[in-house]
Amino acid sequence: MSAYNALAQDYDALTEDIPYEALADWYQAALTRKGGAVSTLLDLGCGTGTLTLLMARRGFELIGTDASAEMLSRFQQKLYDLPKGTVRPLLLCQRSEELDLYGTVDGAYCSLDGMNYLPGELLGEVFRRLHLFIAPGGILAFDFFSEERMKGLDGQCFVDEKDGLLCLWRASYESGVLRYGMDIFTEGEDGLWEREQEEHTEFFHSPETLSALLRENGFGNIEIDGDGPQHELGRLFLTAERI
Repeated sequence: MSAYNALAQDYDALTEDIPYEALADWYQAALTRKGGAVSTLLDLGCGTGTLTLLMARRGFELIGTDASAEMLSRFQQKLYDLPKGTVRPLLLCQRSEELDLYGTVDGAYCSLDGMNYLPGELLGEVFRRLHLFIAPGGILAFDFFSEERMKGLDGQCFVDEKDGLLCLWRASYESGVLRYGMDIFTEGEDGLWEREQEEHTEFFHSPETLSALLRENGFGNIEIDGDGPQHELGRLFLTAERI
């Protein structure tokens, strides 16, 4: 069962508690911290585009990439509501390790533990490709979960309930791998409920491993921030400069 297929149509309803404005503030500050002109940004693993569109409304030109065509389809529907004068993001259905842009961007970010969805053996290739497509001096920023956060989810069961929607998910953690299955129940117009299932897998990456791989692939001036949005949930933030 693939991730972010059945979940796509209900993702926004189930993530209303995410502090997107605070995330946009943090990423904007991180990506512009050097003070130079930053106009074009890559949102790696953009999903349904809530954060991407916030950044676009702040005046940036965005490229959004995601491996899920279903998530991008939901994103596409939001583009018609952009304010006049806002540059519409370019959407590309690509896996992160297959990133292939038409040119360089001034900076890139990957939010909401998107890097944790990449197994360790793919991280080097992802960073290599990001180095190709971020302009020299540009900033790469992303957030990731601490191991304490992942361990704390082991054995937990969570319930999200909205009108006509029920989502149950159960987590297990072992040897650096967090797995959780999701059962999504949606109510149809006839009053009958439909059940769909997904499985998600995330991988723990230590700050030391991430920093070493970034340096091997042409990044430097690496900083890790433990005080960003949702830090109380074990979310860490990393910035690195494309050398």
